[in-house]
Amino acid sequence: MSKRIALEGSFAVSEAARMADVDVIAAYPITPQTHIIERLADYVANGELKASYIPVESEHSAMSACYGASAAGARTFTATASQGFFLMHEVLYWVSAMRQPVVMAVCNRAVAPPANIWGDYSDAMTARDTGWIQMFAVNNQEVFDFVLSSFRIGEDPRVLLPVMVHLDGFTLSHVVEPVILPEQEEVNKYLPPYHHPYAIDPDNPMSYSMVMGPDIYAEVKKAQDVTLRESKEVIVQAWKEFGDMFGRYYSPIESYKTEGAKTLLMSTGCLSETAKVAIDRKRDKGEDVGLLILHLWRPFPFEELYQAIKDAETLIVFDRCISLGGPGGPIISEVKSALFDKRKDIKFAGLIGGLCSRNLSVEQFEDALDKGREIAEKGSEEVFETIGIRE
Repeated sequence: MSKRIALEGSFAVSEAARMADVDVIAAYPITPQTHIIERLADYVANGELKASYIPVESEHSAMSACYGASAAGARTFTATASQGFFLMHEVLYWVSAMRQPVVMAVCNRAVAPPANIWGDYSDAMTARDTGWIQMFAVNNQEVFDFVLSSFRIGEDPRVLLPVMVHLDGFTLSHVVEPVILPEQEEVNKYLPPYHHPYAIDPDNPMSYSMVMGPDIYAEVKKAQDVTLRESKEVIVQAWKEFGDMFGRYYSPIESYKTEGAKTLLMSTGCLSETAKVAIDRKRDKGEDVGLLILHLWRPFPFEELYQAIKDAETLIVFDRCISLGGPGGPIISEVKSALFDKRKDIKFAGLIGGLCSRNLSVEQFEDALDKGREIAEKGSEEVFETIGIRE
């Protein structure tokens, strides 16, 4: 029988990896991710988890070790954040292109300089083109559920791709919330033993990652893109089966009070719960507003977006990352591109806030909805507007 316990987000990640019975963990400590691997190291040391724990000298080495372990057929897990995430970047491309279903939790943290340890999505958005599946959790229950389901998704023979689960640094990673944990027997039923169909085998030698010239490179990249796009069907199916078994259903884009809404706010991550309260207040006043929560960033959920905004007149997109020198945030850019030839009539507004975990209140989200509608109607002298910034 499932049990409800209090867990900080980092420990929710560790519990999911333990219950997934991972074979190999390779990680390097960095705030605010360290609690994850400390807890997993304890599990391995005391025998609760029969896995190989590889203490490496850097994040680059951590992802390299995960690459090799996964290629050998091991269920593999790691975690990181911010600058350490950047040190992994070179290897991220190899892991995805070589179809290794490593699962990684990223405790999102603003990048330096200025030096900091607090969260936003300036690290996460740099991985957009690495070929990994990327999903964002809103609370610690979703953190656990997404990590657990990521093994099921990535290891599916139709997918064989690595998965990142993003959780807000400190705001989720170090905050205690109630989390419902399933029984191990239920997890075993949902997550079958892993078998990599192309695992390295000394008795059956194969060539991997060969040098390729211009005559074949484009075809390989096209095939990689097709596989990533087609993985969405498996993600939706895996989340449906997760819901059927555990009672919690997820979708690439979650709709909240969107019935009859002419103005929609799109958000990502933990601040979505603050935005929900702002939506509640606006709806109580009779305003036709609703909220879209983007759970799946890669592959981008085009069809779900088209369906979610089909009756809307205005879409306000809230980013937690500045695309320096660009049109605002990465998500507003992506959404505009996705809707370019689908909804030329819809009005847009791009807002940025919560950088480096600057607090945003319910009242500020209410103001953001008003500001967003004003920008969508009248335009703005600025390329984008920032919420809560001092003039």
